[in-house]
Amino acid sequence: MKKQTLETLVGLFVALGLAAVVFLSFRVAGGTGIGSSAPTYTLYAQFSDIGGLKVKAPVKSAGVVVGRVGNIQLDPESYWAKVTLNMDAQYRFSTDVSAQILTSGLLGEQYIGLMQGGDVDDLADGDVITITSSALVLEQLIGKFMTSFAEGQAGKNSDNNSDNNEAASGAE
Repeated sequence: MKKQTLETLVGLFVALGLAAVVFLSFRVAGGTGIGSSAPTYTLYAQFSDIGGLKVKAPVKSAGVVVGRVGNIQLDPESYWAKVTLNMDAQYRFSTDVSAQILTSGLLGEQYIGLMQGGDVDDLADGDVITITSSALVLEQLIGKFMTSFAEGQAGKNSDNNSDNNEAASGAE
């Protein structure tokens, strides 16, 4: 009898441990967890370049998470990325809110930052954020820097060559 009770208690303990691991996995992964479905509404935003933005990335305003990226699709007409934002219903933003893709730290995760506007009307479920700024892609910035640096070096070399040519012709 004692052996059966002990085995039952161990089984119950293992089941509770597995349930806790599943729950914490959802919370750490950015999910809402089981049984916590806060009301949301949907907004859309279009970006020419989303960089490394991913589904479930946070949407923040003033550093506070106010929603999550729900979906990312390529618009077949404009060839821009159409991003679906699942926003917490308790946070409302004006129709002139701006959205930009930002990076946490130098090489951290990317998220969408919202800057509240001054309009008195709020966005409704299904509305589109029209003021957007695309991601700054580090590789593109480095490429532009290298190109401008190489052009600057080429200009200096041509100036040095013309100065040397003038000096050589003046020496004759």
